[in-house]
Amino acid sequence: MDKLDAMNVLVKVVATGSFAEAARRLGVTRSAISKAITQLEQALGARLLDRTTRRVVPTEAGLAYYERCLAILAQVDETEAQISRLHEEPRGVLKVNGPMSFGTLYLGSAIADFMARYVDLKVELTLTDRMVDPLEEGVDVTVRIGAMVDSSLIARRISTVRVVLVASPAYIAAFGAPERPTDLVSHRCLHYGHSTTVPRWQITDNGVPMTVPIAACLSSNNGDALREAALKGIGIARLPSFLVGCDIADGKLAVVLPGYPPQDVTIHALYAPNRFLAAKTRVFIDFLVERFGSPTWEDFEIATRSVS
Repeated sequence: MDKLDAMNVLVKVVATGSFAEAARRLGVTRSAISKAITQLEQALGARLLDRTTRRVVPTEAGLAYYERCLAILAQVDETEAQISRLHEEPRGVLKVNGPMSFGTLYLGSAIADFMARYVDLKVELTLTDRMVDPLEEGVDVTVRIGAMVDSSLIARRISTVRVVLVASPAYIAAFGAPERPTDLVSHRCLHYGHSTTVPRWQITDNGVPMTVPIAACLSSNNGDALREAALKGIGIARLPSFLVGCDIADGKLAVVLPGYPPQDVTIHALYAPNRFLAAKTRVFIDFLVERFGSPTWEDFEIATRSVS
């Protein structure tokens, strides 16, 4: 029996004045109660109870220890209740991480609406295009777009993002538009990622996934930088429609290879595995699904407009 259990035994014995009654209330044997008290007295080096044939009464040391036990056990109960409430009610500080472009365009506004709904929550939002491990960096939820690598994290699907190949009218006038995926190796491409390996893009042919090599003249880990380069006619970019949809609608960019669309990518919410998921984390992820789970959150129609 650990120290807290032994304290609880002493409190019950003093409160009832009986080993037998304390045993009944705690659901243990009378001998277990007697053993716990004996071990506690041995550990403290003091006699805590005087036993008579009719009643058990605390000694002076026992009464002082009993009063301290009451305070300690009350604090333990209150602490456990507070922790339970954290898992039942969204409170405290919610730490969120997300990608730069999506975070600037959509996540910041969504969090503002989320906070209006849960006024007792504080939110710390960081935006970065590098992969953040919630376990290592103390983040409650990380929002990521793209394929998930194997890890110990839990990934919940939030939504699907349409990806398009786009180029500016100026680029198309100067270099022409690719007619087949294999033409991309002869074009100036703006690649999301690093150029340490041969860059390739994933597209589809009649719904069948395929990978084609490209010639990357610019590589970056930021979609906004690639969008700006595409708008200035530097090359062809493979970007999410939420980032370039308005540019397509305004005629500043046009979809190329419309018959070979890139594979859609998925938005996930990543969080550390936890048997008792905090309410603040749970309600935020549910809110993201509510906010972005419908295809209407981004305009899929404009993403299919191509060069005329």
